[in-house]
Amino acid sequence: MVTMAALSLADWLRSLPDDDLADLLRARRDLATPPPANSDVLATRASTAGSVARACENLDSATLAVIETLLVAGADDTPVAIGRLRELLTDVPPHSLGRLRSLALAWGPDDAVTVAPAAREVFGPFPAGLGASSPGLAELGADAVADRLAEVGEDERALLATLSSGPPVGRTRDAATDLPLASATTPVQKLLARGLLVRRDEQTVELPREVGIALRGGVVFGAGALNEPELPLNRHEQSDVDAAAAGEAMELLRHAEALLRSWSEQPPPVLKSGGLGVRELRRLARGLDIDERRATLLVELVVGAGLAAADENTSPEWVPTTLTDSWLAMPPSGRWLTLAQAWLDLPRMPGLAGGRDARDKVVVPLSEELRRPLAPTIRRRALSTLAELPHGAGVTADDLVALLTWRAPRKGGRTRDAAVRDVLTESNALGIVALGALSTAGGSLLDGEAHGAAAAMAEALPRPVDHILVQADLTVVAPGPLEPDLAARIEAVADIESAGHATMYRVSETSVRRALDSGRTADELHELFRTRSRTPVPQSLSYLIDDVARRHGRLRGGVAASFLRCDDEVLLAEVLRTQAASELELRRIAPTVVVSPYPLAEVLDVLRAAGFTPAAKGPDGRILDLRPSGRRIPARGRTSRQAEPTRVGPISDAQLAAVVTHVRAGDRAARSRKGSVVRLPAGGGADTSATMALLSRAANEQREVWIGFVDSHGTATQRVLTPVRVGAGLLETSTGERYPLHRITSAALVED
Repeated sequence: MVTMAALSLADWLRSLPDDDLADLLRARRDLATPPPANSDVLATRASTAGSVARACENLDSATLAVIETLLVAGADDTPVAIGRLRELLTDVPPHSLGRLRSLALAWGPDDAVTVAPAAREVFGPFPAGLGASSPGLAELGADAVADRLAEVGEDERALLATLSSGPPVGRTRDAATDLPLASATTPVQKLLARGLLVRRDEQTVELPREVGIALRGGVVFGAGALNEPELPLNRHEQSDVDAAAAGEAMELLRHAEALLRSWSEQPPPVLKSGGLGVRELRRLARGLDIDERRATLLVELVVGAGLAAADENTSPEWVPTTLTDSWLAMPPSGRWLTLAQAWLDLPRMPGLAGGRDARDKVVVPLSEELRRPLAPTIRRRALSTLAELPHGAGVTADDLVALLTWRAPRKGGRTRDAAVRDVLTESNALGIVALGALSTAGGSLLDGEAHGAAAAMAEALPRPVDHILVQADLTVVAPGPLEPDLAARIEAVADIESAGHATMYRVSETSVRRALDSGRTADELHELFRTRSRTPVPQSLSYLIDDVARRHGRLRGGVAASFLRCDDEVLLAEVLRTQAASELELRRIAPTVVVSPYPLAEVLDVLRAAGFTPAAKGPDGRILDLRPSGRRIPARGRTSRQAEPTRVGPISDAQLAAVVTHVRAGDRAARSRKGSVVRLPAGGGADTSATMALLSRAANEQREVWIGFVDSHGTATQRVLTPVRVGAGLLETSTGERYPLHRITSAALVED
């Protein structure tokens, strides 16, 4: 009989209720794939260093402190009583030991707790930052060690304090000589002479475990390491948080729209290695008047949302897709939701752009180096922590990083802290977080409530205004977000000078001519400012519109290849005398008409650059707008998601039940008493009549039979079952299972 003191992990797993075993397999998914043959196989798999390391990734600092303290006490070699654990810890967290047992990282009763030997490999040679035990100091006891420490000087105590915080080893030339205390001069020599340091080789010394524990006050970890840090909260009204978030969302949408317009007119090239070049990124940042970090986030968002993609030309470029037009037609809350959802699920980390890769090359936006399949998990983990706080409560990035680090110090790798800070920066830019707190729209988005998120953002966004303020210096102020139709009409006749909650436009001769080129008339422009301005329209603006309209279209072009017509023969002669006429190969075909072999748009551009103000005319006599409308390519969905590797989903209850049944069946087979074993001859063509006869006899007599079986994965297992029918190449059992006869390697009746 197995005693408690020698309880193995396999024995402990066999003693677990089925529900507890299912919980273990759910928490440690790697143990269930493929299903283990029995508890011995499950125990072996759970005790490997890789599996132990994965299980420790989700443990908090307090639970990790318990398992490290157990290693310090030698629980990987000899079971340790919980009383000894309480001696080494200030206070054993009540949930920690239970958590370790539920994960099979520790097992056994309170008087004999054991941990897997592989845990020492996972935590390194110095668990809890303590060195190896010194037999001499262990025999002396804690009081004698304290007496020796009381005799050391300040310089020696400073060295001990450094080593006691870990790691407990140091390199020094003073380790080469062994001097008595009277002859020792340096701190290392004195501590070696007192026995408070141990020489490992001629250049290495180590602080013994007993000394390290004494310097820590007689415990392995103090209370500070076992308690979750409290988050200092900055209280705000939730309405203020939502208003700030809405302001950031408006800026994001404005920049995203400007980016798509820019790429429509002049798509940037795709680098040969993929991604967007540094020069193109800087050009975009200057054009939008933002920093490169925000520009990187924007390009990742529009591509991640499927609004832009690389075309398939021989010289590929980043071009807006057909989804752009429908996105631009959405209300602001809908446009925000598209970008916010794309960011939350984006398997990439835009914050890594600008760094260096393994080849010391700059990591550029939209490149494969930014792909991180775990990025959505990191974002949700950080935002879920904010969702735990009271409404309107904000925290700083440093405090959030400290809390997440305590909750899972072994998770995230070297970039963990930077990734959390990037999440806060990016979520602030998106309006998911503001003032350090989760916005109402961000909370709904995190919960998967898309309609609720859009409604919350619509509620927080400022209401569109239907009026403008025209000023005497030809500037136009929009006191808030304009209605879509009004915004389009104002942007056609004025240029944005500064943007924000109140947008400043400027009307100039160029902008008025642009409006007239697009087919608008002077009367329409007068009507726009007269009806929509809450301030009197200055005469200077009216004069500017009339003056440009008077000169606009005096030269009218048509499509032959292209032609110019002018009723003023003197003006036409002036055009023909310019250098532009030679470049365009203008030729007079009538007193008031000249033609050119070049496209009309190019003819008009060259003449405008020469100081003339021609206009394009269509077959119906109306003014034509020849400006390019921007390129579009078919949308191909979110390419970033398509390339994401398939994730292993959570295991279902039915699958767990099947695995537990599989393990229990293997355990039962392993402990069953077998009669004479009939083995199938190797080769596949031998006579199997003896095996068939044995199985048929068991089916007729309703007796249990033990079989050796090789599954479809090639894994050999054992089963105890009751056959009910043998035939057609199958063995059917009383539980409805079917086993192909050609996979049964051996069989025996189970004896009582």
